[in-house]
Amino acid sequence: MKRREFIRDAGLAAFGTFALTRGTFAESRVIAAQNATVAGLQSAMASKDMTSVQLVDFYLKRIATVDKQIDSIIELNPDARSIAAEMDRERKSGKVRGPLHGIPVVLKDNIDTADKMKTTAGSLALADDPTPKKDAFIVKRLREAGAVVLAKTNLSEWANFRDNDSISGWSGRGGQTRNPYILDRNPCGSSSGTGAAIAAGLATIGIGTETDGSIVCPASICGIVGLKPTVGLASRSGIIPISATQDTAGPMCRTVADVAAVLNVIDAADSEDTVTMHKRERVDYTNFLKKDGLVGMRIGVARDYWGRRKDVDTVLDSALETLKKAGAVLVDVKFPNLRKFGDAEFLVLKYEFKDGLEKYLRGRNSRHKTLDDLIKFNRDNAAKELPYFGQTIMEDSAKLGDLNSKEYKDALETCRRYSRDEGIDQAMNENKLDAIIGPSNAPTWMIDTVNGDCGSGYVGSSSLAAVAGYPNITVPAGLFRELPIGVSFFGRAWSEGTLIKAAYAFEQMTNARREPKFLATFR
Repeated sequence: MKRREFIRDAGLAAFGTFALTRGTFAESRVIAAQNATVAGLQSAMASKDMTSVQLVDFYLKRIATVDKQIDSIIELNPDARSIAAEMDRERKSGKVRGPLHGIPVVLKDNIDTADKMKTTAGSLALADDPTPKKDAFIVKRLREAGAVVLAKTNLSEWANFRDNDSISGWSGRGGQTRNPYILDRNPCGSSSGTGAAIAAGLATIGIGTETDGSIVCPASICGIVGLKPTVGLASRSGIIPISATQDTAGPMCRTVADVAAVLNVIDAADSEDTVTMHKRERVDYTNFLKKDGLVGMRIGVARDYWGRRKDVDTVLDSALETLKKAGAVLVDVKFPNLRKFGDAEFLVLKYEFKDGLEKYLRGRNSRHKTLDDLIKFNRDNAAKELPYFGQTIMEDSAKLGDLNSKEYKDALETCRRYSRDEGIDQAMNENKLDAIIGPSNAPTWMIDTVNGDCGSGYVGSSSLAAVAGYPNITVPAGLFRELPIGVSFFGRAWSEGTLIKAAYAFEQMTNARREPKFLATFR
């Protein structure tokens, strides 16, 4: 066989000693799989320069080496190679299911898979529970699209809804995930493992979940793209819940184009999750990948988030200059009700957490039937489950009543009023906006097993869109002392296409993403 190096597009490039070839790893032919795009990998597989099995082997070898440093993967799928082999057989016979055919994906470990992997939300309490009876609906969609489920990723245990003094990225089952940019820094939560794994090039695409910030924060802090869809775009059935009104799954990838490709697959109605049955026209999100997409777009600048940290302001101001150069019209906006729904949101989440989690446990036939059962398990296994922080949120939630409570209903109405009616909707309608921009994150904090997460001086804009149930996409905007800073574009319900258009044009103008420097050690 004639040996030759090839570079198909920006997603394919030289990568050093862990090289991918037809049938084997070698230094003579290489693909930078840690930066490869879905389109680039599809091109390589279509031209028979590589196979899905080879790609899976590449990632498995990379996980075995790189992930020793960051601990992002909680469990490997023992069937990944056989699934990839089947996708290769289908391709050889002329059947290609779509852009995700043969592409490896990692899933946050609160997403059900009816296979040989566990689904635990990072908790040892679920480690010996029965395997879910069926895949989560979004996993079913991914498998049908030809994606290869490679692994489950670590997360902040119970999606960071266990204790007020938690350490993001830590779980009793998976330990502490580290930020791949600076290893003693936090990767943010709760989709910490997914963010770190994609940033470190351990898979092509990842799926996280968000209630408030749990896609946006780890994506931005780990220097990748993450999209929290409108609640109701992606099914939540088969996903361990926190909140029926705020939970959603979403893609976490290295490029906006990859996010669009994944969103096309998971945007589907599921009769088991009635919020997805919203009557609307579904679109091809890749049609919004336009380099000139910002021309004439009216972008609201959420000035409430400026002036809190100079390092963040510097990145934000540079982003605004980019938007103006790209032809966008910038309009300053303020949200006077920004601090009026925080307590109400927390109360809503605690009510819905108890209700949703106990329903999930019953459906799973878990040996733990109630939130009180889980609390007791943690106390009985405190050395493994409670070594660094407690479970005050769980304990508070367990004391609450059902969702018919007036207290709950009033809190929910407060949330919707100030985040939607007198929040995003009002600002966008009054200023005729297409989207709003704000900071995704400040430089991440040190991992601290004594004091937990440090919120001092942190800046983020996830809550408005999260509480409203509206979409939010974060895209890399720069680095501060080697730590990624992202910007968020958010807006009305079902405006994912518009946000993708803005984020893609911004991404193409800035090319701000840089891979973690520590990865050079593995070249």
